[in-house]
Amino acid sequence: MWYFVKKALGTNRDTIYTASEGLAAPPMSAHRIKAGIFGTDHRHALLRGEPTDLPVDQAKVVRVFISSTFTDMSMERDALLDKAYPEVQEFCQKLGLVFEVVDMRWGVPNTLTADHMSTELCLTEIESCKRMSLGPTFVALLGNRYGFRPIPRVIEGKEFEELLLKHASDSQSSKLLQEWFWKDENAVPPVYILQPITTHLPDYSKMRTERREEHEKALQSWSDLQQLIADLLRVAATQAEKEGRIQKGARHKYFKSVTEFEIDRGLVETKEGDVCSTVFIRDIPNIQDHFDQEQLPKFIDVKDDGSIDTEAQERLASLKAQVVGKSTRSLRMHSVQWSDGVLDTQSQAHAEYLHDLCQNFVEDMKQQIEGKVAARHGVQEEPAWLFEELRHQGHLCRVKRSIFCGRSQLLTDIGQCLEQHNGSTHWPLVIHGASGTGKTAVMSKLAEEVRRTFRNGCVVVTRLLGTSALSSEIHSVLKSVCFQVCLAFRLKVPAAHVTNSYTELVRFFHNLLSTASKRNRETLVLIFDSLDQLSSSDGAHRLHWLPKVCPPKVHIIVSTLPAEHNILAVLQEVIPRPECHFEVEPLSNQHGQELIDLLLGTVKRRLTTEQRNLILERFRDCGQPLMLKLTFDEAKRWSSYVPASELDVAAGTRDAVRLLYSHLEKTHGRVFVSHALGYIVCSRNGLSESELKEILSLDDEVLGDIYQYWSPPNKDIIRLPPLLWTRLRYDIGDYLVERQADGFPVLGLYHRQFTEVVYELYLLAEEKTKQHSVLADYFKGTWSHGNRKSITLPLLKETLVADRKVSAQPLRFGDDVLNLRKLSELPHHLLNGGRIEELKQEVLGNMEWIVCKVQASGMKGLLEDFYACTKQIDCPEVQLVQDALLLIWPTVDFMENGIDQSVLYTEMLARLHFFKGSYPMIDKLCQQCERWCAACPNPIFTPLCGFFQPPGGPLRTTLTGFSKGVTAMELSTDCTLLVAASLDGMMIVWNLQDIEVIHTLTGHSAEVKCIKVIHNKAQAVSGSFDHTLRLWNLLTGKEIYSIPEDHSGYEHFALLHVDEAADVIYSVSGPQIKAWHLKNGQPLFQLSGGTLDHTTCTAVLGSHSSLLTMSFGGTLCVWDEIQGTLQNTYHLTGLSLSTPTCILSIRSQDKVAVGFNDGFVAMVSLDGSCDTARVNCPITFLLASKDEKCLLAGFGKYIRVFKLNYSSILKVLLMDLEHSGSVQAAVISQDGSTLITGSNDETIRVWSLLDKGKLVDSMEGMGVPINLLSLSGNTLISASRSAYYLKIWSLAYNRQHKTIAPFHNRTAIAGISEDGKFVCFPKSGDLEKTVIWNPEEGVTLRTIDTGNEICRLAVVQLKRLLLCGLRSGALLAFCMETWQELMCCQPPGPGETVQCLAVSRSEEQLATAYISCVMVRALHSAECDPLLGDTLATFPTLPRFVLTSMAVMSDCSVLLGMDTGELHLYTGNSLPTVLEPHDSRVTCLEISHKEEYAFSGCQGPVQRIWNLQKQRWDCEFSYKGLFFQGVKCAAFSLDDRVIYTGSRDRTIKAWDLRNGCLLVVQYVYAEVTNIVPSSTGLLASTRLGYLVRESFTCPPVPDANYNPLRNIRASCCVQVRHGQGTRRVFSTGPRNGSRKSPVVQQKLTTLSTRHPQMERSSPIAKTTSSIVI
Repeated sequence: MWYFVKKALGTNRDTIYTASEGLAAPPMSAHRIKAGIFGTDHRHALLRGEPTDLPVDQAKVVRVFISSTFTDMSMERDALLDKAYPEVQEFCQKLGLVFEVVDMRWGVPNTLTADHMSTELCLTEIESCKRMSLGPTFVALLGNRYGFRPIPRVIEGKEFEELLLKHASDSQSSKLLQEWFWKDENAVPPVYILQPITTHLPDYSKMRTERREEHEKALQSWSDLQQLIADLLRVAATQAEKEGRIQKGARHKYFKSVTEFEIDRGLVETKEGDVCSTVFIRDIPNIQDHFDQEQLPKFIDVKDDGSIDTEAQERLASLKAQVVGKSTRSLRMHSVQWSDGVLDTQSQAHAEYLHDLCQNFVEDMKQQIEGKVAARHGVQEEPAWLFEELRHQGHLCRVKRSIFCGRSQLLTDIGQCLEQHNGSTHWPLVIHGASGTGKTAVMSKLAEEVRRTFRNGCVVVTRLLGTSALSSEIHSVLKSVCFQVCLAFRLKVPAAHVTNSYTELVRFFHNLLSTASKRNRETLVLIFDSLDQLSSSDGAHRLHWLPKVCPPKVHIIVSTLPAEHNILAVLQEVIPRPECHFEVEPLSNQHGQELIDLLLGTVKRRLTTEQRNLILERFRDCGQPLMLKLTFDEAKRWSSYVPASELDVAAGTRDAVRLLYSHLEKTHGRVFVSHALGYIVCSRNGLSESELKEILSLDDEVLGDIYQYWSPPNKDIIRLPPLLWTRLRYDIGDYLVERQADGFPVLGLYHRQFTEVVYELYLLAEEKTKQHSVLADYFKGTWSHGNRKSITLPLLKETLVADRKVSAQPLRFGDDVLNLRKLSELPHHLLNGGRIEELKQEVLGNMEWIVCKVQASGMKGLLEDFYACTKQIDCPEVQLVQDALLLIWPTVDFMENGIDQSVLYTEMLARLHFFKGSYPMIDKLCQQCERWCAACPNPIFTPLCGFFQPPGGPLRTTLTGFSKGVTAMELSTDCTLLVAASLDGMMIVWNLQDIEVIHTLTGHSAEVKCIKVIHNKAQAVSGSFDHTLRLWNLLTGKEIYSIPEDHSGYEHFALLHVDEAADVIYSVSGPQIKAWHLKNGQPLFQLSGGTLDHTTCTAVLGSHSSLLTMSFGGTLCVWDEIQGTLQNTYHLTGLSLSTPTCILSIRSQDKVAVGFNDGFVAMVSLDGSCDTARVNCPITFLLASKDEKCLLAGFGKYIRVFKLNYSSILKVLLMDLEHSGSVQAAVISQDGSTLITGSNDETIRVWSLLDKGKLVDSMEGMGVPINLLSLSGNTLISASRSAYYLKIWSLAYNRQHKTIAPFHNRTAIAGISEDGKFVCFPKSGDLEKTVIWNPEEGVTLRTIDTGNEICRLAVVQLKRLLLCGLRSGALLAFCMETWQELMCCQPPGPGETVQCLAVSRSEEQLATAYISCVMVRALHSAECDPLLGDTLATFPTLPRFVLTSMAVMSDCSVLLGMDTGELHLYTGNSLPTVLEPHDSRVTCLEISHKEEYAFSGCQGPVQRIWNLQKQRWDCEFSYKGLFFQGVKCAAFSLDDRVIYTGSRDRTIKAWDLRNGCLLVVQYVYAEVTNIVPSSTGLLASTRLGYLVRESFTCPPVPDANYNPLRNIRASCCVQVRHGQGTRRVFSTGPRNGSRKSPVVQQKLTTLSTRHPQMERSSPIAKTTSSIVI
């Protein structure tokens, strides 16, 4: 007995607990899932992986069997095909369903088959419809013909022998029956089988022209023989039943027609009493009286002599009576009149009959479907997709283990290993073996057996990978696993932003296992079979997603092939213990015999000794269960009378597959078999039966092969006869498996070797391309909607232009129903069919497609299509669109409440607009975006130029995952692994080759200061302000040990150095130096005190060398690095007053480079000698090239390059390399040719060290000061203490795509001309100069030297003036036409500074705020002299306030905002009116164009609209978000109906001035510094240097479902003044939708998105680690 059986332990199904730690569980009601079609017990069992009788899976398919006789209902079947089926199909599509009709009579002659299988196949199809159809399953068309009455193909042995006895006296009759019925003793019990017609009449199936005469004779012979045999059986059966020799009622099967068999099987109500069938009875009154020799046999049963078959008519009357009694709710009666002895099919009456028939059919189908859909929706599981997947996995596991045999020792060993390590941390287990050895059967058996080994119950999660759409990609696998575990353990399921991000989902998965472990009651077992079947997306084969160490009571078992994708090698590296690896070896011959017996028993068959020996002989050389199963499936059809010499048995698995295909070809034809299998294999995720039949109907080669011997029934409609596919599928058997894809059941092949053989035999290059092209035509819908396709049929010798009746393929079937199958399959087939232009037009360059694809499968699914295309085609415009989508990806992934289409359209337009006019596809995409925005039913900003980060530039992606700024980065020695850490102690490990997260290291609780990656990427050491030093295992992501030590000195100096040769960690924290043993963390020595103080900097020269410390006054100490003893002390000449700021080891020269606060750079030797150079600022950092021949010193905003040799340090470049801000970081390429620097001016600059320090490139987009840089090949990583993200740049990007340069404004001061032709701002790094920038060309028009720091700028639009307020108090004016200085106005007194500037709406008044007063002067045009007129008003400022914002009106009234939030309104020379204050600094004041209203914004959430006449606010907006930091700027629209605001949360918002309602929010990725209204919308400048130019449209009544903050974690509340009080009129947020007072009739809210770069303190950001832009 197996080890598991020995345990014999039960499972407690009620042990479901609430999490007390880790993943917090919500209240139980939050996880209450509807019982649904599975029921509570089934659902519970599915979630826990327990064996259960799975219910019928009625998925999204409506599958209806059509029953009728061959001839009399052909017109009805054609009418339904032409008129009714398309209407029902369209109806189903809008419900997200597939409609499929099974009409086994259509398109084939009644003499087609020779094996007597048609009746069995029909009944099998009826059962299939009943099993899988949602709603109707069966429709019978019953006329005046009873129909063909078949001879039973199989008769039980005893019964046949009784019948034979009845003819014992008639030797001829007895002989005839024995000639056609042969005894098969392989059946249990034995049976007699009716032999195929061709056994005795070989010409029956030879339909070629040259054999036509013989074929006709065989047809007639069989007709005569069939009738004779039937009569003999009926007579014998009647007599035998009367005598009691056979069971009562057994005789009926010899009399019944196929139609009655079908009606008996199909006309059954469900257990719930649902009507799922319909019967149409067509009556032709007095048909017997209209004896038309040609027509009558088509409509009534006649005998061979032409007389009416009264027996058949009596049985028909009885059948109709039964139908009427059984189907009162689903019965339709029609009467058709004959005219003048014939049925006039061209008459109006007959046309009306067919029309009524079709209408009745459509009505019945719709009614039955609607009823079932409504009932299903009422009990739908949540989440339904999960339970569909669990059902699929459970069913497949049960099938796989049903024939499991042997492997007892293997299972015992695995069971013991599981139990032994259940209480401690342990490694996952690995099962491996060659293809076909039965690994999946082993894993399926384990899924059943492991629960017997754990006493306290267990949850088993099993995924047979690659068997369904949700088990083929690791992202979807982990999503379904996380949901299953959470629901099984009653934990909170992952949120949308987690499941949208692969990296975040991996982190959730790992944390979830820890949470399940901490329950400490139930064991969790995860089984992942066939890792090699995962797609390569998300780096699945590198297994970073797989935990390398399992916590207690959590077990992971995986299986894989030995060599596929190098997976086993990876597993052997990360799980090095041999006892964790188990090989599945070939089965022994004894086990082969056992398996054969087991398989035969499942089908009640046996084999002769000779047959059995033949199989076992071949199996002995192979030993693979798959080969044995293939052989069995062939052998189960062997009869005992077939000698072994006539049997084919393959020698191996692949040969067995080839043999199977060969047999299929012989039976069904090579063309049909090869194309059917080829289409399945070529498909992306499999094909449904209805799809495959329609695709084959488009294949002219298949139809030409089928219709070479008979004509199609209708020359206007040509399709594949359904019977042919049914026969082929029956013969393929279990090797055509049903899976789920896009929510629908699809067909795929059983095993990878079946697919490989299809490629080998049928899909050579040209044929593969042709099949992809046919598939592309189908999913594109080329031949739908009645579009006819021509075909030339050999038999007809003419070209027919016929309707193939294939499904329409719109992108949407309805507003909420996407065509998921088209979205999944079409790109794949257009690409592989070589139809690139169509691919660009229909998919890649189609915004509707892009939006639908994102809605269906997220940005990841869309980008996979683009990745596949860009790998095969070299097309710049496709690459640009892909890059644009990459930039948009993070925004979409963070949408939790559905995809916001407007974000996709506006972002694409704002990014691709840069390339308009350069690429046709991009032009069309931009036009599509513009048209969509113009027709948008909601308020929207429409980009009129490019202003988001354009694609094609150096920026590739952004890495997020931290919730606070990044403080340390370290690359592995091969530059493929990056470890980064943040202010809150979190550490993340990335694989830079694929930009994917490997681990999140948790343990530190404060800022991580330094990191070292060691031991060939296997380990890392980190030091943190939490006063710990930690060693990490980078293979498992787990902490090895933690060492407590004082890190308070990190504020001055921090260093980590690991001597791997000596196994020593050197940790330096200011004046304290410690050495630790690397292997065990034991202390070696500690240095402190003496010459070591807060000024000390330390360096380690290298293995078996020295420690050097440099302190104030040039004090150099040399220490022994092994013992920590002081060896020498030196006082360096010329540095007696110098304090070291940084130090760098130059190991090749046994020296250190030291930078000092007074600008000295010293090269210091161990003997105390030194060479120095000097700059004019403190040295902030030192950097050496890899060969240590080049030294770089950073000081201020400069970098100086030195050449090093053993005797000197020499300046290399004539000019230092310069930024406009302080240089914070630098890195040199491996070959020493390139230097990259980062500065607090937020730019990255690339310099050529081979070309005299030439500036090669300047990269914008970081958005914050750059503190850290790392370089891996041509990939640059930048980070900042001020940002929780890292940015990834490519130094090898295609510079031909470089767009217009952004302007470089790092201040909050900016002026914009109303035509958008220039932007002016203070020059970065030199605030005494004003830059005039042309944003359309991306060039500087002019730089104006103002002679003093610029404090304020104002653009006077109509008068074309630029005003500059200076720190000195002077006011300068420049003409915007000539840029000549027109005026310099001095301040009213000494010590004054221009604090604010404001110009009235009429541009006649200029207000200047100084420290002591506000002066309002008359402002003249540029032609006037003087430019400034009289002083119109002067207002003293209150000394206790700091003025922060100002607005002036035409009557010289002035509104002032203070840093305390105070608002003062000055009118005339009176004292100010104090308005209701804000609670924080006033940042923005704006006056409406008619000067009726003012807007005030502050650093807090409150913004107000003021009625200037009443001197009180009318509207108050309160906008509260996690990232909101107040309003930066604002502007009224030209018609004063809308107020635009630019906020520090990097958004532009529009508010309705009439009622204060929020209209729209647009994220612009950078702080907005100024807004100017335009005739259609606005112009705005941002900190990233792009000019935003947009139109704004707001329909009178937006969509009722328009939610302003659907995807923003913020809330907005608006109150309006109402009498003496206020009333809330508008409130909205991401969860509560919108609420308005009845007095507000206009439906208003906004749409927007929440972007990760807005989330500096968000809970989401704290748990996010994803790749974003």
